[in-house]
Amino acid sequence: MEENIKERAILVGVNIRNDRHFDYSIEELGNLAEAMDVEVVGVITQNLERATPSHYVGTGKILEIRELYDSLDANVVIFDDELSPAQLRNLEHDIDAKVIDRTTLVLDIFARRAKTREAQLQVEIAQLQYLMPRLVGMNASLSRQGGGTGGGFQNKGSGETKLELDRRKIEKQISKIRRELDEIQAQRSTQRKKRQKNAMPVVSLVGYTNAGKSTIMNQLLARTNPDEEKQVFEKDMLFATLDTSVRQIELEDNKRFLLTDTVGFVSKLPHHLVKAFRSTLEEAREADLLLHVVDTSNAENAYMVEITNNTLADVGVQDVPTIFVYNKADRANIAYPYVNQNQIYLSAKDGKGLDELLAMIKKEIFADYEVRTLCIPYDRGDIVSYLNEQATILSTEYDEAGTVLKVELKVADVNRMKTFFI
Repeated sequence: MEENIKERAILVGVNIRNDRHFDYSIEELGNLAEAMDVEVVGVITQNLERATPSHYVGTGKILEIRELYDSLDANVVIFDDELSPAQLRNLEHDIDAKVIDRTTLVLDIFARRAKTREAQLQVEIAQLQYLMPRLVGMNASLSRQGGGTGGGFQNKGSGETKLELDRRKIEKQISKIRRELDEIQAQRSTQRKKRQKNAMPVVSLVGYTNAGKSTIMNQLLARTNPDEEKQVFEKDMLFATLDTSVRQIELEDNKRFLLTDTVGFVSKLPHHLVKAFRSTLEEAREADLLLHVVDTSNAENAYMVEITNNTLADVGVQDVPTIFVYNKADRANIAYPYVNQNQIYLSAKDGKGLDELLAMIKKEIFADYEVRTLCIPYDRGDIVSYLNEQATILSTEYDEAGTVLKVELKVADVNRMKTFFI
């Protein structure tokens, strides 16, 4: 069996009009490459007023890229923006190397990480939409991308048949995937309606990739329902998890809410990918509360917040109450836990601040609970049992008419229990 050759990459970026986030964008591109087990061996950058239409970089840079590529024994060149079909074709011809762009890299990471059928379909449709305008005259470069020198950049989502697919076949495949996604979305919508009928609040974790959303979910689960089977995958890497996770959080006072974890964001997230994951992100749009998780230790965290907010707005997530959870405070030399209105600084890793976060969540999503006194006839033990399981009993007394309970009720139960009020 032939051994895979390690991918060794040269990163190339153009700083257009002194973009103050350019250095971070290149750093992030390197992190994305590492997420695909690619070794970054060199970086070339250029300052321009605008990207060159024919080659993205200035044509004078081509020789420099080629020389560095040869001297460092690289086998792939990764560009920090989405390349047009003409740019990709010209670069591969002139550098005589395998060339991919940031979009391809992100799509491949998503293809590798997707575990559920829905996530796999969403990635596949994004890959096909990206491929569509690159079909004409792209056989040579597509062959170079799909074939290989290593374990990465195979565009696994749609499989090895990509090279044989013509435009009509791709359109047919996209239509087929959309139908299947529509069915999955209908099921998700039905589940959401059931949750709304049960009046269980929904809290959604959102934020930049690797900000610590999965760690926060696992820590909250550990505090309220220490069942290892309910834990979600977490790892210190970009896009460790893509699939939406939904877990029920059970509190000591019998209050419950659903916690959902959504896909993380990244700068220059491919448009096709955002569009493909729109249905998944609807979990956040329908939420009663967002937990916007921020990596406090990253100097670009304000930029990350901006990207996350813009991406959420793109998929229609607006005007949802939000708590900003500034995570990794232990790495940022900040005193924590610290609460300031709708912000909290904490460390999910060491668990400090999670109790304060739970208190903030409860204050927000259970604000409409009402305290009522009820008298439940003795022959309605089912009602008493229900309240013991689903509500917060503040006091219990017994008289001739029945069991007298002072109870904290959710709105749905207030209407159902009216006949027992005293």
